[in-house]
Amino acid sequence: MISREALQTLEFDKILDILSGFSHSDASAKAILDISPLNNQKEIERRFGQVKEIRELAQAGTPLRLAHFQDISQALEQVRLEGAVLEARELVDFVPVLRIVAEISSQIEEARPLPLLRELAANLTGFPDILAAIERSIDSEGNILDSASPALFHLRTQIRALEAKITKRLEAAVRDKKTALFLQDDFITKRAGRWVIPVRMDSKGQVPGVVHDISRSGETAFTEPLEIIGIANELENLVAEAKAEEIRILRTICQMIRKVLDEIAVQYRTIVYLDILNSIARFADHLQMDIPAINDSSDIKLVKARHPLLMLAQKDGVIGEVVPLDLRLGGDNTAMVITGPNAGGKTVAIKTVGLLLLMALSGIPVPADSSSAFPLASKLLLDIGDEQSIESNLSTFSAHVSHIAEILKEAGAKTIVLLDELGTGTDPAEGAAISCAVIKDLKGKGSLIFATTHLMDIVGFVYKTEGMINASMEFDHGTLSPIYRLKVGEPGQSHALEIARKYGLPAHVLEFAKNVLGNVNVEFHKLLTELKEKRAAHEEGLNELQRQRAEVKEEEKLLNEKLAEVERLKTETMEKAYQESRDIVSEVKRQAYAVLEEVKKDKKRAAVKRVVRIQQEVEDKLREFDKEPSLSISEIKEGDTVFIRSVGYDATVMRVDRSHRRVRVKAGKMEWEVPVSDIVTKKGKVPEVRAASDKRAGIPETVPDVLNLIGLRVDEALSELEPFFNHAALAERKEVTIIHGLGTGILRKAVREYLTGHPLVEQFRGGELSEGGDGVTIATLR
Repeated sequence: MISREALQTLEFDKILDILSGFSHSDASAKAILDISPLNNQKEIERRFGQVKEIRELAQAGTPLRLAHFQDISQALEQVRLEGAVLEARELVDFVPVLRIVAEISSQIEEARPLPLLRELAANLTGFPDILAAIERSIDSEGNILDSASPALFHLRTQIRALEAKITKRLEAAVRDKKTALFLQDDFITKRAGRWVIPVRMDSKGQVPGVVHDISRSGETAFTEPLEIIGIANELENLVAEAKAEEIRILRTICQMIRKVLDEIAVQYRTIVYLDILNSIARFADHLQMDIPAINDSSDIKLVKARHPLLMLAQKDGVIGEVVPLDLRLGGDNTAMVITGPNAGGKTVAIKTVGLLLLMALSGIPVPADSSSAFPLASKLLLDIGDEQSIESNLSTFSAHVSHIAEILKEAGAKTIVLLDELGTGTDPAEGAAISCAVIKDLKGKGSLIFATTHLMDIVGFVYKTEGMINASMEFDHGTLSPIYRLKVGEPGQSHALEIARKYGLPAHVLEFAKNVLGNVNVEFHKLLTELKEKRAAHEEGLNELQRQRAEVKEEEKLLNEKLAEVERLKTETMEKAYQESRDIVSEVKRQAYAVLEEVKKDKKRAAVKRVVRIQQEVEDKLREFDKEPSLSISEIKEGDTVFIRSVGYDATVMRVDRSHRRVRVKAGKMEWEVPVSDIVTKKGKVPEVRAASDKRAGIPETVPDVLNLIGLRVDEALSELEPFFNHAALAERKEVTIIHGLGTGILRKAVREYLTGHPLVEQFRGGELSEGGDGVTIATLR
């Protein structure tokens, strides 16, 4: 249990007050002011998670669809009684609430997975029939509309007609010269709900009618002329009927609300809670706060923590940059004593610890890094500030001791204790002794203690006691001003003499003070200062060494990148050279075969095989530079697009021969078989359109035996035939198929004329019906 006094001392109430300013309703603002730390870790983490999801919505550009709404809790209680009827202006307050229910229900349902918000909003169904009834019947000012019911529309139409009729007659009366003589003025008005004209008191008998009122001066009688009394009575009856119809309409709406009253109340409370979460989220975004961890241990870890009120003051330009606080306490060390100069930030440091703990336990993100962590503390006890009281006959020291005595009674495990200015208000030696005993007792109870002091005796005790640690607020000796940065592990100094010199205390007074202080104390503080300076120099050297190491690592990384680039360029150069060699070999093969065909010697096949063997050697050499492994036979399927190493471009798999580990592929109009070892993953490369002289350079050893000429012009088709027969002959094909289609027969005729007398063609014929009929030509090679 954390007391209300502790919350106020740490200014948690100020945080809640600022937080309430982000709400959309008085009900939400009031609930925010009542927020207090939770004692259940799952509840805290659930609230953190809900706030996180709301922040994610806002960051995605779709903030929670909340708008201003009124507190309808009292109206709900009023309408609960059977027969109760709310005023129209009270029913208007339901409209924004019901709209928000429908909007948020729809938004969370449509948004990406938001498990915690979806769970929270699962009961938000909306009440469209009630919302429609109110919007149809009442305007935003609380006036009942004519459209509320047909009967009301009819009655009000009649009322307006009669009012117009009465007005017309009265206007005629005041314009009539006979009547005008007796009137005080020429206007028409109402008195007691009746239409009247102003008649002079001395002439009231001259205008027949009923006097409904007399002016304050007594000189005017407000008279309803006799000629409109019948019409006015009729009007009054219609007005009464309209009022009865209005009450009936309001009663009907109230009955609709009463039937689902409990559901509306639940959904209204959900909207209020969502507004609270949204306010927390907006406040967190305003100060760029993060969600810390909540642990079961007693450890506190603050990383780049700042006091939220100081951050707000910084945003308003009141103060400069807020120095972050880094500390850790728990485990082996459970007590930290902070020393340092006056106004150096000691009290702010421990108040930051306490306030951020309260925020974290309340499910509010904190102005610290997300790696920060807080324990699930059951108590937060503190002694901060001057509690002296004349009425209670308590001095400063008495008040502190009285308060600390209460802390010692209540403290235990999972208790956080904050003690400011230990040992002050009495003899320093005795005050230090009491303070050391207090810290020792609290540590023995398992509490986590943060304390501040100026007494060096306490610093010495902490240094010698296991489980306790000194810390200090840094001080700039050059400017004689505090830096507000916490240094854990070393004690600080008050620097009273230096600060007194800065603020103008005479030199002779300070000199006398030094003598009174004694050489031992002066030497001790001097030694402490030197140790701090040496430590600072050591840390600076260590930082420089780390910087140099980082530079060396960066240079090593750049060198490795350059070496890798050189190796890559070397590999590319070799690949290019071998590719050019392969192109040359292909060209030589083509030319050699042309010569051999002319000579037609018996050794032509041996010569061709020798040339093919040379090409294969070049291709094998190229494969040494290909680091990509071949696809396995099981990975290749018909219809796949793969890369064929031997030709250097992609092709489509037509058939897979698993028994012989060969694959038939197609690229453009050409088909051929390749071994599985020649196939890798597709690279998006397609065959290039080359000049006629080198169009077929680099064709693989396994060439297609089918050529598809459909869709080509005659000249294009004939230019394809020559290289096709050359490579088919090189591959020792016995028979090839040319597909030219039927069409008009022009392409078929040109192909067969070209084959007639060709040196590589022994004979040719039209295809059998099963082979494609007259749409193909089968050629047998020599």
